[in-house]
Amino acid sequence: MFEAGDEGLLLVFGQGLDAAVNERVQGYGEAVRRAGIPGVRDVVPGYLSLLVTYDAGKIDGDDLRSALAALRPAARAIRPPRHHEVPVCYGGSFGPDLEEVAAKAGLTPEDVVGLHAGQEYRVYCLGFAPGFPYCAELPTVLRLPRRPEPRLKVPRGSVGIAGLQTGIYPLETSGGWHLLGRTPWTVFDWTRPEPARILPGDTVCFRPIAEGEFRQLEAMADSGDGSRG
Repeated sequence: MFEAGDEGLLLVFGQGLDAAVNERVQGYGEAVRRAGIPGVRDVVPGYLSLLVTYDAGKIDGDDLRSALAALRPAARAIRPPRHHEVPVCYGGSFGPDLEEVAAKAGLTPEDVVGLHAGQEYRVYCLGFAPGFPYCAELPTVLRLPRRPEPRLKVPRGSVGIAGLQTGIYPLETSGGWHLLGRTPWTVFDWTRPEPARILPGDTVCFRPIAEGEFRQLEAMADSGDGSRG
């Protein structure tokens, strides 16, 4: 357990990318939330760690350490994990890095799409921007470092890859991942009771779609019709 600034404690559960360790992180996070410890402000799970922030005017750091050490992690998350089949229009203006990724990997663009969309990913945590799901692990051949020059503007819904991970940009923001495509889904919306559509512990797969279906789903989302898109 390490100090993280003046009002934070960081609990580290392991090293390397490990689904079982991440499950422990999620379970311990649930236990902290349910304990309702006075002064705790937020509980933020990561890949292998849990950040607990607190109000030092309401609880002393040493007392919080003792309270956290006494907790028993939840055996399972309260919320059962969900599976999401995310529609993605790959390439072109939707995925401007698809051909470059294919060239670097020694593949065709169609091969890259097939590999990226051909497996299921675990959502390890949310971060970077509200609701951004960090999903892993990518097929080995697609594991490229981030772009040397980040983009100042990445469109909302862009699906990118970097290192072991793939993810979905929930908002228009800057970003340095390689963009393969874009989804018409809205993965984060402050106006919803549960703003993040995809949560840690969920699983994700990607379904390739044509531009026509993208525009149709996008129009349905904009009108509020149907799939929370």
